[in-house]
Amino acid sequence: MKILAVADEECSALWEHYIPGRLKDYDLILSSGDLKASYLSFLVTMARCPVMYVHGNHDTNYEQKPPEGCDCIDGKLVTYKGLRILGLGGCYRYRPGSFQFTERQMRSRIRKLKWQIKQAGGVDIVVTHAPPLGVGDAEDAAHRGFAAFLELIDSYHPTYLLHGHVHMRYGQNIQREKEYNGTKVINVCERYTLDIPDPEISTTKMQEFCNIFLKLTGKMY
Repeated sequence: MKILAVADEECSALWEHYIPGRLKDYDLILSSGDLKASYLSFLVTMARCPVMYVHGNHDTNYEQKPPEGCDCIDGKLVTYKGLRILGLGGCYRYRPGSFQFTERQMRSRIRKLKWQIKQAGGVDIVVTHAPPLGVGDAEDAAHRGFAAFLELIDSYHPTYLLHGHVHMRYGQNIQREKEYNGTKVINVCERYTLDIPDPEISTTKMQEFCNIFLKLTGKMY
């Protein structure tokens, strides 16, 4: 599965200088926030796949006019073609404003998703705006990461955590990819392409399919 992840800065090659067919190979587009609603609407119009997004701390305009044709997964767990995706937008609260949270508030948001994660059997990709604390964040208050995300990784071990918020142009030492406890943490500022194997159907699910098929044909395991 080929996934385009975007955040923070609109990519001119995918917008002003877009060439028809440039997005045709993508199976899914994920936004980590702080992008113009019109940009996401353009991507979903030109692509042959869904666009899913979480809010960045500057996406207050989405409250009046969200991206057309796109799916908000902020505070949700969704499954797409077998891939379990968890969305947690917003940044660490550094001043009054929408889509900003304290550690306590972010932990509460994660707790509310606990049952969904259990029902899904885990999570493969976490899409956030802010990074985890100490893993891709910055020292200033506005770009501090969440310790709650470290706890999320420790508990559920997602394969990837995709975030934005810390622009690559902020400094030469900013790394695209980091790793924490077996999870690859990726800063998807502007754009990042992720190629991953198609999710495998679990043995339990395969057994269920076999039983349904055999029941329909008059036989049972």
